[in-house]
Amino acid sequence: MMKTQHTPPLVLMLLLSTLSANSSFQPALVLEMAKILLENYCFPENLVGMQEAIQQAINSGEILRISDRKTLAAVLTVGVQGALNDPRLTVSYEPNFIPVMPPILPSLPREQLIRLVRNSVKVDILENNIGYLRMDRIIGEETASKLGSLLTDNIWEKVAHTSSLIFDLRYSTAGQMSGVPFIISYFSDPEPIFHIDTVYDRPSNTTTELWTMPSIKGERYGKEKDVIILISKRTIGAAEAVAYTLKNLKRAITVGERSAGGSVKVRKIRIGGSEFYITVPVARSFSPITGQSWEVSGIPPTVSVIAKEAVPKAKSLLAVRSTIPQVVQSISNIIRKLYAFTDRVPALLQHLQTMDFFFVISEEDLAIRLNQDLQTVSEDPRLIIKYMQDNAAIVEEDPELYKVPEDLELLKALIETTFKIEILQGNTGYLRFDKFVEFSPLIQFEEFFAKKVWEPLKDTSNLIIDLRYNTGGCTTSLALILSYLYDTSQRHHFFTIYDRIQNTTTAHNSYPQITGPSYGSKRGVYVLTSYYTASVGEEFAYLIQSLHRGAVIGEITSGTLMHSQMFQIEGTGLAITVPVINFIDNNGECWLGGGVVPDAIVLAEEGVDHFHEVADFHQGLRSLMEVIGELLEKHYAIHEVALQVSKVLMSKWAEGLYWSVVDFESLASQLTSDLQEASGDHRLHVFHCDVEPETVHDVGKIPTAEEVGYIIDALFKIELLPGNVGYLRFDMMADIEVLKAIGTQLIKLVWSNVVNTDALIIDMRYNTGGYSATIPLLCTYFFDIEPLQHLYTIFDRTTTTMTEVMTLSQVRGQRYGSSKDVYILTSHMTGSAAEVFTRTMKDLNRATIIGEPTIGGSLSSGTYQIGNSTLYASIPNQVVMSAITGKVWSVAGVTPDVEVNAEDALATAIKIVNLRAKVPSIIEGSASLIAANYAFEAIGASVAEKLKGLQANGEYGMVVSKDGLETKLSADLMTLSGDKSLKTTSNTPALPPMDYSPEMFIELIKVSFHTDIFENNIGYLRFDMFGDFEEVKAIAQIIVEHVWNKVVNTNAMIVDLRNNLGGPTTAIAGFCSYFFDADKQIVLDKLYDRSSGTTTELLSLSDLTGTRYGSKKSLIILTSKATAGAAEEFVYIMKRLGRAMIIGETTAGASHPPKTFQVGESDIFLSIPTVHSDTTAGPAWEGAGIAPHIPVPADAALETAKGIFNKHFGEQK
Repeated sequence: MMKTQHTPPLVLMLLLSTLSANSSFQPALVLEMAKILLENYCFPENLVGMQEAIQQAINSGEILRISDRKTLAAVLTVGVQGALNDPRLTVSYEPNFIPVMPPILPSLPREQLIRLVRNSVKVDILENNIGYLRMDRIIGEETASKLGSLLTDNIWEKVAHTSSLIFDLRYSTAGQMSGVPFIISYFSDPEPIFHIDTVYDRPSNTTTELWTMPSIKGERYGKEKDVIILISKRTIGAAEAVAYTLKNLKRAITVGERSAGGSVKVRKIRIGGSEFYITVPVARSFSPITGQSWEVSGIPPTVSVIAKEAVPKAKSLLAVRSTIPQVVQSISNIIRKLYAFTDRVPALLQHLQTMDFFFVISEEDLAIRLNQDLQTVSEDPRLIIKYMQDNAAIVEEDPELYKVPEDLELLKALIETTFKIEILQGNTGYLRFDKFVEFSPLIQFEEFFAKKVWEPLKDTSNLIIDLRYNTGGCTTSLALILSYLYDTSQRHHFFTIYDRIQNTTTAHNSYPQITGPSYGSKRGVYVLTSYYTASVGEEFAYLIQSLHRGAVIGEITSGTLMHSQMFQIEGTGLAITVPVINFIDNNGECWLGGGVVPDAIVLAEEGVDHFHEVADFHQGLRSLMEVIGELLEKHYAIHEVALQVSKVLMSKWAEGLYWSVVDFESLASQLTSDLQEASGDHRLHVFHCDVEPETVHDVGKIPTAEEVGYIIDALFKIELLPGNVGYLRFDMMADIEVLKAIGTQLIKLVWSNVVNTDALIIDMRYNTGGYSATIPLLCTYFFDIEPLQHLYTIFDRTTTTMTEVMTLSQVRGQRYGSSKDVYILTSHMTGSAAEVFTRTMKDLNRATIIGEPTIGGSLSSGTYQIGNSTLYASIPNQVVMSAITGKVWSVAGVTPDVEVNAEDALATAIKIVNLRAKVPSIIEGSASLIAANYAFEAIGASVAEKLKGLQANGEYGMVVSKDGLETKLSADLMTLSGDKSLKTTSNTPALPPMDYSPEMFIELIKVSFHTDIFENNIGYLRFDMFGDFEEVKAIAQIIVEHVWNKVVNTNAMIVDLRNNLGGPTTAIAGFCSYFFDADKQIVLDKLYDRSSGTTTELLSLSDLTGTRYGSKKSLIILTSKATAGAAEEFVYIMKRLGRAMIIGETTAGASHPPKTFQVGESDIFLSIPTVHSDTTAGPAWEGAGIAPHIPVPADAALETAKGIFNKHFGEQK
């Protein structure tokens, strides 16, 4: 049943203020209408409060009189539709209305039903084996049942084996919702069934869920073949439910017009005894798939066309979709055969096979979907699928264009026309060529090339290579040209080409010998580019950057180079561009094409002019690098690091890594990155500033008397929190002289309000630093007068002095002292002096730090101009060393004791304060419980006393969580007592007893016990937990029948307790008794209970279920370090009485089952052993364990036991 939802009352005052009736018409009509809605409208939650609103309107006289009844009906319709936002609600005046009840289909004779179905359904098979099914009525479940196999044989079986289906619901205007599950099931798999719709019927107030069917008559169409559903503005009711469900299940594509937006069920109801009628939707649909409904709004088609064109559109759509498998296969074949990234091929092929093409309705859609997915999976923008509407021919560049003639004179002419050489002002060489020709292997060619090109350029200071008009050419010429730009004394690797088609990898290196002069690697090379620079021209520009041989100036290149081939997908308008070559630079990175971004971006026509600016900048770069090195060596706090960083910078400059730096802004960025990487110090940075930056003066401005109050209000915030906890926030470490000047007022207005609190929270989350001289003063307040506390040591590189910073001997006002808790809140903004204060307090264990790691700022940094440039370096000139370890503090910032988001830090601190306030009573309560209840009285008293001593010594002063408290308390109790059973525990309530059937008990016993019979009739019994006596007693007969009887008649027995963790000890006496005779009662153990102060004898039992094993047959017990608790008690008894040989490892040294005690009113619970075994005959096993007679590793114990028994019985034979 559907639950009624309560929403704000419906206000019909607006509706009723427009109503009227003449003197012969009573307002009762409106009340009757409201009653009908309340009882029948399928959204009852929208009607809450309606009757009261109507009655109020009537009583107020707001209903006007309208003489014309049709007008009244129209006004009522507008009002009710507007108020409920439901256009299906209509009021009509029909004095001659004769209700016509539509025939109930299941009640019709079978012959009439058959005729009706045949008139409502049309089936056809179209070209290309496309099924066509038109259904003008959705047949309900009851009708279908009456028709038997007729529907299956004459409709569904006829289309079952078609390749695809057009399901035409354009004219479907009737039907029953009960028929929807069958249709959805026909297009689905049998399993799993799933929920497809929920229908709520208001008059009966019932909810019906519609699910797919696990079995249907006939063969299913399944969910793999394409289904197109045709809809129109006439499609209504159950047909909409079918279309909506299949569309949103992504099982069918809808084509046509938006459907009618009808209803599950609509009734026309007479209003009282009048001649007015109201049409009301009495049931509603709710889709669990979308959480919405098709009612009112209708179903928007996937492909929108007018209804009469839907069939041709569906055919064309199916034609497109029918090509998808072939397209996917063709693309897969091309990628498998040609794609250059062979390691990515399997993932691409796998993805192609699993792609979802449901939304593909055209070749354009298919291309877009394939392109997006393949680029995402491959991470390669060169792999492209596109739709070529005009199927234009794919034109490939003719490589013959770049081949050179073999005739020497023609070669010379080609070089003359291809290469343009000039010497520009400033002794700058200029080389322009607009294509990369394929160089001839002829020696004469290279000689002429060297003479024509490189001889004029050999003595220039810098070289411009102009590629602004270079549209490509031959890649093989790159290595030769690059070889002239390097020294010939060593070999250089330029790039590698992997050709997938040829399956070859070719490394392109510098030529071992070149004809003519080498330009060398020291002078500057500047490549000019434009938007027209393409193909091999782009490769050259890219290599100049990746090889760090020069700078690129100009515009971003064309980005047309993809190292790819394009293939048309046969029979479609699709084409695939697949990379067949990987261009791998000297760093092993594969260039994925795209335009080359210049180091200096300017308009192409401004390239030569801008070159002069960049070249002049590069000219002074070395001297700037040397100045930076000198500044570091002179000022950086750690001299050894400064020397190393200076060497790294000069090495990078020499390797050409600064050619890409073309102005002061980019130089500042590159230097900062390199300095921080080489030093590991993020505080080192270089910045560009056109004006000299201001320096922080050592002495702050002393405020006037009028300014003191403002400064205190601005810098400090105090609050007294519940529990007498102080809160102090200040966002700047003020200058010491300023603090001295305002000291009296500061003590009075701030410090005096928090100094007498029981704990103090200092909020440094927004404190970015300030003056470091303030730190000792602030720290002093949190330590005692004597002795002075060493806070930290500062080494100042500028003065080469080492200064120990101590607390002050005298301060104004009262000290907070060293005993009360202090908490400091931090964030990623906390830096500089605030950070040093925080680290000092943490280092000395004087405060608990809560929040985020701090910024890692510098205590002191100097700002130095780099030469005469507009660059400045910020260099930390001090290091701080710990007063505890003497080691330099890390520059990475302070890691909090409790790391939380900054906004949660205060709340976390308050929780910790509250917890620590409870700790003394928790420790005192724990000590009292242990002293009063621990099984060994003397040990309990000692543990209690020592535990209180730990608390008094502040051992629990830094606890930050309940878990941390429990962990520490458990560890301390174990250390003090040596008893691992004395610990904190959770107060988990015992599970209620299970009501097992005898069959269940048998199965449980089979799992819990393991038995076997070894050679020489040696019994083996293993169980891993002792049970409670009362529980075991109830099932003793079952245990005897299914376990004990299997081993009781053996010649000897091995009891395996290596994995037995203990359990209750109440069954120990009974189990022991099976290994002794019945004629004599034996004292197994004496148990001392500390809580009651009594000693109880544990005696063997005279009455047992089943046969005893007796005292004559040999018994071996296997143990391990895991054997604990009740299992140890059994081992202890059997060993002490000489009844068994123990083989294995010393047991765990646990205890008798401990009791759980609550510590006072807290949520801390202790597990305390209260019982111990008799110690008169020797030391207790509790806490120490039981040593075996024959010590062997646990995994060897069984074989050792079997060997002993086999030898014994073998000697008897």
